[in-house]
Amino acid sequence: MWLQDYDPTGSVVFSALLAAVPIIAFLLGLTVFKLTGLKASLIALVLAVGLGTLVFGLPVAATGSAIVYGFLGGLWPIGWIVLMAVWLYRIAVRAGYFDVIRSSISSISEDQRLQVLLIAFCFGGFLEGAAGFGIPIAICGALLVNLGFRPLRAAGISLVANAAFGGYGAIGIPVIVGAQQGEVPLTDLSRMMVVVAQGIMVFIPLLLVAILDGRRGLRETGGLALVIGVLVSGLQSLFLWVAGPALADIIPPLVGMLAMALVLKYWSPRTIYREAHAPALEELRSERQPVTIARVAQAWSPFYILSAFILVWSVPAVAAFLGRATVAVPMPFLHQAVARTAPIVPETTPVLALWNWSILAASGTAILFAALFTVVVTPTITWKQAWEELAGSVRQLWAPIVMICLVMAVANVMNFAGMSSSMALALSAAGGVFPLLSPVIGWIGVFVTGSVVNNNTLFASLQAVTAQQIGTSQTLLVASNTAGGVMAKVISPQSIAIATAAVREPGKEADLTRQVLLYSIGLLAVLCVWVFVLSLVF
Repeated sequence: MWLQDYDPTGSVVFSALLAAVPIIAFLLGLTVFKLTGLKASLIALVLAVGLGTLVFGLPVAATGSAIVYGFLGGLWPIGWIVLMAVWLYRIAVRAGYFDVIRSSISSISEDQRLQVLLIAFCFGGFLEGAAGFGIPIAICGALLVNLGFRPLRAAGISLVANAAFGGYGAIGIPVIVGAQQGEVPLTDLSRMMVVVAQGIMVFIPLLLVAILDGRRGLRETGGLALVIGVLVSGLQSLFLWVAGPALADIIPPLVGMLAMALVLKYWSPRTIYREAHAPALEELRSERQPVTIARVAQAWSPFYILSAFILVWSVPAVAAFLGRATVAVPMPFLHQAVARTAPIVPETTPVLALWNWSILAASGTAILFAALFTVVVTPTITWKQAWEELAGSVRQLWAPIVMICLVMAVANVMNFAGMSSSMALALSAAGGVFPLLSPVIGWIGVFVTGSVVNNNTLFASLQAVTAQQIGTSQTLLVASNTAGGVMAKVISPQSIAIATAAVREPGKEADLTRQVLLYSIGLLAVLCVWVFVLSLVF
């Protein structure tokens, strides 16, 4: 068994800087050198392999296995989920539903600032709670493009909106895993998330409005945006405090959508904001189809069919039954052949490397059944057309999925070599100032792995141990790790790849990264200061 060495150079800081080179190279490749996501991720993988083997000492056989493990994880479940989500969207387009969807949304409000709050914030929040794993980014980005938003703008807005919900996605699993790995009570962690994160989440709708229309947008629609932020965040807080994280992303955004629809029935902003590439109001009104309850229900049917299947798949009894079809493949030279050591874990612990092929239990399979059921109940699309859309989805997504596989390979090499933990340990050496940097560890964890769940698996224990050593609240720092990870969802390579693929702009990852990077860093900076203030109290 190979033991991870988090300080191979004899200098904690220098080792951490070397470990960060693949991440820095990836970001520079996208933002400064304007490389495609494929090229930037390939360069990051070469650097991760070189540093992981030559500096951190990960055996060559384990490195190769980690790369294969990353590719398999990129294909299943992530690639499978994205492919099925985009296929469902394309079925809805081919069926002719989107003219009705556009008419139904514009009948609520023609103002695109408010449409963003309805779609990217409220509906996207619900999809995050029901499924997670990039589904809300893919679906909402595509919906906004259909409403007239430029593709990358739609993708960026969907990414920023997801910052309000990423911590509780997929039925609260990120917080549940954080409590387990950090060995803190789930009830305490859920309530600490209210204190740490929910005050910031209130302002996400205001941020979305400001991104779209600056000061004028805040003047004209900021009041409603703030009300929706308070309502949704307040309901999230209530669920977290009373019932835990499972429903925090499901019921509150639906209530927010209903509240917006009721308010907009009696109120509209002073001016109607339209994106530069959106249909003009006169054109929109002339093309608007008569909206009846039956037509609207049919047009939206792919998405509530999707929601129903996802929710059924999330029922514990159903998940357990479907999970019986899972095939667990231990990765050779990697599964329990690498061990984490102190201080990352209290005692030497072998790392599991099982690729779980959850044939039926995967969220992507739930979307597959939703797509098939949609074709069955949709009279305006044939099976031949549906299969044509599936083939089109494969052509649309092959490059982004390859990029996701490369990024997952980078993540696995860095994680198994101990490089991610090396960066975290360097930050944890800050002593009493550590709470200021605690969210950064979560940010790194999600940037590398693309998942708040994986981030908490990696670093929740480190946060709890460090908290005990410096005399602050363990629950606070585990919550900080979770919330910091949410801020990285905006910019993580996996999210960027999913977003560009969904809006049919593969190869534009650099442009999208530059568009959203400052929002991710800005939200992280606010969180860092807030956690430090809280550490003086708890």
